[in-house]
Amino acid sequence: MKQATIFTETGHPPEAPLAEKARPTTVQDLMGQEQLLAPGSWLHLMLEKDEYGSFILWGPPGTGKTTIARLIANQTKHTFCSCSAVHSKITEVKALMERATQTHCHENRRTIVFIDEIHRFNKAQQDAFLPYVESGAVILIGATTENPSFEVIPALLSRCHVFVLEPLSAQHLHTILVRAVPMAPKHLKFDSNVLLYLAENAGGDARKALNDLEMVCRNAESGDTISIETLQKATVTRSFFYDKGGEEHYNLISAVQKSIRGSDPQAALYWLARMLEGGEDPLYLARRLVRIASEDIGLADPQALVQAMAVKEAVHFLGMPEASVALCQATVYLATAPKSNSLESAYIAAKDDAMKTSHLKVPLVIRNARTKLMKDLGYQKGYRYSHDFDNHYSYQKYFPDALLEKSYYVPSPFGFEKEVKKRLDWWKHLRERQPDDENEGEQK
Repeated sequence: MKQATIFTETGHPPEAPLAEKARPTTVQDLMGQEQLLAPGSWLHLMLEKDEYGSFILWGPPGTGKTTIARLIANQTKHTFCSCSAVHSKITEVKALMERATQTHCHENRRTIVFIDEIHRFNKAQQDAFLPYVESGAVILIGATTENPSFEVIPALLSRCHVFVLEPLSAQHLHTILVRAVPMAPKHLKFDSNVLLYLAENAGGDARKALNDLEMVCRNAESGDTISIETLQKATVTRSFFYDKGGEEHYNLISAVQKSIRGSDPQAALYWLARMLEGGEDPLYLARRLVRIASEDIGLADPQALVQAMAVKEAVHFLGMPEASVALCQATVYLATAPKSNSLESAYIAAKDDAMKTSHLKVPLVIRNARTKLMKDLGYQKGYRYSHDFDNHYSYQKYFPDALLEKSYYVPSPFGFEKEVKKRLDWWKHLRERQPDDENEGEQK
């Protein structure tokens, strides 16, 4: 027995939005998610057999999450209830789940509960779903545009399969628009490539593509022919697809860094522009470039850090949009610099030892003897002041007494690190020449 939901079929009123009129009513009509709904796939088998486990639909807006839930609501024999985390209070959701528990206990029937925008419920509110999902009374279907790894509590996520929906291609959106034209509010003619233009400018979002088509229709007269030029004038502004507060922010900065690390300045500039034009804080980007200068280049080109720090100052001084060129300068410099992660690797190895041996004391010989008591206790006794020796060098052990000496930093064979290796080899040579007995402390 079904309950009335936001998905209950009542037909489409004449003034229903075009996106609603054009919504697919069968799995076969759902575009762009062929892999997710392929015969034999888990989701396809659930729909086919009407046997469901809890799952979460994760994908960008306008990719079919709500449509899949509607398809389930229209064909399932289970009780189906739905709510939106945007509009529903948690008390209402808990009451719904209590009813599902009663149905499960007294009628041995499970209830499918669809929660749109599930990430809008906070972690404490999501905790309230757990007992009902664990008892089997509720089959939870969530829909979210945010990464469930970050927005859904682990206990709930572990009980749900995650189905990932991809942005729709321009070809898929074009097909959707062609199907929707007969449902549009007015009869219009379209020049070649007009619908493809709308599809390419929708950012993989079917709802946006259909809303744009509807806007074109409502602002034209029946019988008009819509050209690309007319469309471009009507759509002066274009949405920029960037979520600087969510997962996409981290995906894009990762793309910037990996492009720089991969010595591809062209791709690095593309991702940089995506972030800047999407409204990213330029100082955030400057900080990341400073980090990249050390992490991915380091001493292979010591000027990389100098350049990155200079650009940080330029961003402070100029602000946007002028600072975009300075950020571009640093990006290109870093991308074309020789690469080395020797410093990063060295620190990770040193940190690992430091964490394991933090109880080891600084050797007396290299401690600071600030008082007479410290000197009497042997602080700094036997210390060899390097500048008093030939070549301003005299070997002594600087590691803790109980820790073997190690080589954390190994220079790469690239850029300036070739010169660093020569220096290390020189000191190694001096050390090997230094006597091991009574002459090792003799000052020259």
